[in-house]
Amino acid sequence: MTRPVLVVPGLNGSGEGHWQRYWLEDFDDAQLVEQEDWTNPNAARWQQALEGAVLANPGALIVAHSLGTMLVARLASSRVAALVGGALLVAPADIERTSALHARTYEFGRIPTDRLPFPATVVASRDDVYLSLEKAVALAKSWQAPLVDAGYVGHINVASGFGRWVQGYELARQVAERADRWQERPRRAEPAQAQLRSL
Repeated sequence: MTRPVLVVPGLNGSGEGHWQRYWLEDFDDAQLVEQEDWTNPNAARWQQALEGAVLANPGALIVAHSLGTMLVARLASSRVAALVGGALLVAPADIERTSALHARTYEFGRIPTDRLPFPATVVASRDDVYLSLEKAVALAKSWQAPLVDAGYVGHINVASGFGRWVQGYELARQVAERADRWQERPRRAEPAQAQLRSL
């Protein structure tokens, strides 16, 4: 992959054995977007850290998981949006559902629904407790990003059996290729219709 990769975890970070950790091991150009406090997500502070990473790595591909996907979606209205090469958004997490499951409130605002001004692909599960497939499809349509139906694979994390996720590497490569075409015709938007396909 010729673009730098920014790895963006969600709540509690991505610990040992998580596919995002393997991503950092397998690609020399991948770096973790570190947050001061992984257990207390704050949208403003987390976004500031992500924007700083994008500014330092213009054209980077962002690989986000769970609540991290919502953080990336917030970049649609950010000053650094034009510097994002593309994004792979895996297992988006409904902010309200996350709060309910963990019996606490998170300062993460509403779910962003603005069209993403950079190429992106959403990967969603049919039995993810953090977001239903129906909501994932609706989000992908709002973001104008194609959606990959990963099947019944939970939250696409260690608990659901995901360690080194080679298929994710291929999906990221496809997003990177779209990003290259996107740069070649910057004034033309990608098709608005979100497409649903299976892994």
